[in-house]
Amino acid sequence: MATISLGNTSPTEGVVKHIDSKQATVQVQPVTIDIPSLTPAATPETSPSDEVMAGKKIYSLERPDDRAREFAAKLTLEEQISLLAGADFWRSVGIPEKGIPSIKTSDGPNGARGESFTNGTPAALFPCGISMASTWNLDIIEEIGRHLGEETKARGANVLLAPTVCMHRSPLGGRNFESYSEDPFLTGKLAASYVRGLQSKGVAATIKHFLGNEQETERQAYNAVIAERPLREIYLKPFEIAVREASPWALMSAYNMINGVHADEYEHSIKEILRGEWGWDGTIISDWTGTYATAPSIKAGVDVEMPGPSKWRKVDQVKESLRKGELVREDIEEAAARVLYLVDRTKGLNNLTPEHPEQSIDNVETRNLILQAGIEGLTLLKNEKNVLPIKSARKIAMIGPNVKRAIASGGGSAGLNPYYNITPWQGIQNRFDGEVTFAQGCDSSKWLPLASPYCTSNGETGVRLEYYKGDRFKGEPAVVQHKVSTDLWLWDSAPMELLPDYSFKVTTTLTPRSTGNHSFSFASVGPGRMFLNGELFIDNWDWTEEGEAMFSASEDVLKSIQLEEGKPVEILIESTNEVRPASKVSVLGRRYDYGGCRIGYEEEDKVDRLQEAADVARAADVAILVVGLDAEWESEGYDRQTMDLPKGGSQDRLIEAVLAANPRTVVVNQSGTPITMPWVHKAPAILQAWYQGQEAGNALADVLLGNQSPSGKLPTTFPVRIEDNPAYHNWPGENLDTVYGEGIYVGYRHYERSKIAPLFPFGHGLTYTSFEYGTPTASNTILSDSEGVAITVPVTNTGPVAAHEIVQAYVKDVKSRLPRPEKELQAFGKVFLQPGETKDVVLKLDKYSVGYFDTSLGQTGAWIAEEGLFEVLIGASSADIRATLSFEVKESFEWIF
Repeated sequence: MATISLGNTSPTEGVVKHIDSKQATVQVQPVTIDIPSLTPAATPETSPSDEVMAGKKIYSLERPDDRAREFAAKLTLEEQISLLAGADFWRSVGIPEKGIPSIKTSDGPNGARGESFTNGTPAALFPCGISMASTWNLDIIEEIGRHLGEETKARGANVLLAPTVCMHRSPLGGRNFESYSEDPFLTGKLAASYVRGLQSKGVAATIKHFLGNEQETERQAYNAVIAERPLREIYLKPFEIAVREASPWALMSAYNMINGVHADEYEHSIKEILRGEWGWDGTIISDWTGTYATAPSIKAGVDVEMPGPSKWRKVDQVKESLRKGELVREDIEEAAARVLYLVDRTKGLNNLTPEHPEQSIDNVETRNLILQAGIEGLTLLKNEKNVLPIKSARKIAMIGPNVKRAIASGGGSAGLNPYYNITPWQGIQNRFDGEVTFAQGCDSSKWLPLASPYCTSNGETGVRLEYYKGDRFKGEPAVVQHKVSTDLWLWDSAPMELLPDYSFKVTTTLTPRSTGNHSFSFASVGPGRMFLNGELFIDNWDWTEEGEAMFSASEDVLKSIQLEEGKPVEILIESTNEVRPASKVSVLGRRYDYGGCRIGYEEEDKVDRLQEAADVARAADVAILVVGLDAEWESEGYDRQTMDLPKGGSQDRLIEAVLAANPRTVVVNQSGTPITMPWVHKAPAILQAWYQGQEAGNALADVLLGNQSPSGKLPTTFPVRIEDNPAYHNWPGENLDTVYGEGIYVGYRHYERSKIAPLFPFGHGLTYTSFEYGTPTASNTILSDSEGVAITVPVTNTGPVAAHEIVQAYVKDVKSRLPRPEKELQAFGKVFLQPGETKDVVLKLDKYSVGYFDTSLGQTGAWIAEEGLFEVLIGASSADIRATLSFEVKESFEWIF
């Protein structure tokens, strides 16, 4: 047996750095491999015990990836190249004759969707990333990871494209909802728990997006200009923690550029830091269409171009790069070996078992976990006059545009087809025995609602979709599908045999439910036109203005028409996958792309919704206002344009009207990011509800009715106004440069340094009880490179209700050579207490808790813990500090990882 060191060994020493902590030894098995055409070069990855002689390489299998390297070395150059891009939209290339199976990937962070963006196999929908983060509960996040592992396997997949760990740089970030926090420490700890849980089921985590992907505006073109210190302390830190504590098996590169270089080609972050300093041995996958050239991304270390078929890594392209000297054979073989290592870790090399069909595994254990995670993520921001919990009411008014809608997730790759959805209306109905009334109050839709509920084809809800080979609708349809939804984005579902160019028709019958001047909307990815009863209704064939739906579609074209109740209308859509606007052909370098369209429909509303809401609120004991955003306002593909509630002030006017009608009003906001609250001082109770997955309505009802106390705390600061946030001056950039000018002062670090009072501070969250913090004690008063400090905080529930409390520890460097934040989160603990009960919360600090990155050290900089005094601020939030104690670093020390 060969003993494997688990210390901070240099990655050049051929030592395993990331293995199961319970296993400190591995079996050594010398293997001889024929390599007729390749003489291995001496590389940093080469084990000291490797030999090259007479065309044979002898491996001593001292590394976990040696088996994959063995397989890669046996392959021909063409076979090695074939592994460096996807086979199709979701799968890797398999080489069955060499014992190499294909593996399947699946989105996404809050559920394993499977291979269809819309109308796919039903799956469990978990709370979104920021809602998970609001629990501050590492155990429940790890359990979510385990359940997601089973869900991923049920979709026949081996790799889950998650978690998302990009920072909340601005409240307007379109994907903030699926990321965790503005704080890198909290983000890293949550990500590590998620990865551990997922990979315990043999499913690879793909931590993303590496690196600097904090905005969606021009996401494939903008250049994130980030200085080295914030790069290390803020944007790399979550990845660093996850690599150190959980070693994700895969990582996804970002779309954007970093300091002038595409993220998939940025050798500083990939080669020098990730694979070099950190010694990470996993597989890097590009974001979908996030590869921009042949040689640079392979050279940098991005192993797989997705999706397939390849655009940049065809055999002849890679061979040409070899011929020009842009690549060497070792670059290709090492990348192929890393691809095979991912295959071996998940499905297993020589396992040619066919991929099983996608299936659903809805079960009570997963339902209960989603419910509990939802409850713990709900964050009570304000509660005056004992409005919550609702205990004595006989009549509840439920008001708002989100009451009878399932606002369970944001948009883009986080979306899926859930097993079921519980709306707030259903949740209250499930939990409350009294009378419940309803008023919508206003409309908050970004686009017209989908026409789907009004459409039938052959007696079924939905549409008939006909595909034609070529872009001119010639002959009989080559493929016919039935689709339930009129959200027909065909990026991943168009038949591959029809690529690269195809046309399609959509036919359906729409039956109005009322008479009036009703509205249709139509958007298409390529050229498109819409016919009603055989007559051209909307011509969108040569559109030029891009919208936000479907990542690359036109703006919505709206048109109204008088229709009669019950009188059917025949709809025909004609569209192709030609690139639009046509001017993009020269930019993309191709004439055909991904097709699709969206059909919206809304009937004329003749009711005064605001007055109706005020009347309903006035007649009830308590009013619950459910407002906020949804998957149309917050999504992958675009950023929010304002922090205000949509749309046009209608929700703010509704809130003001209901508060005036009933002083016992609870405002429930569903969003994945902060909103402005001009009514904040009038509302007695405000609950931040995030996007909570399929059990959202039940979780909300349990907290509102007091079945459980809320316990969530904000993982991101809520500013008073958008102008207060640190990225305001540099968002979203100019001339495609986004300067991260705020440096290390992101989130609460900025508000505290600038002395700007937020609306609600980082870490804030109320419960239905009160907690008293006792005097904290430290295990020792000296922190060193090898010895940390454990702080024990006694916490007592001094109120009448059992609840969780989240204790936060912030570290302040009293005197530093370089500027540092006022304080930084470096530990937290969550404890459940019965009324009158006291428990100790232990918060552990180590060298990583005190260091900052000094670019003046060594050739590329290093982490340093400076000699001196450090304070630990124990708080219930970043602004509610309950106790302080201190420790010393006696002598400065440095480290790299």
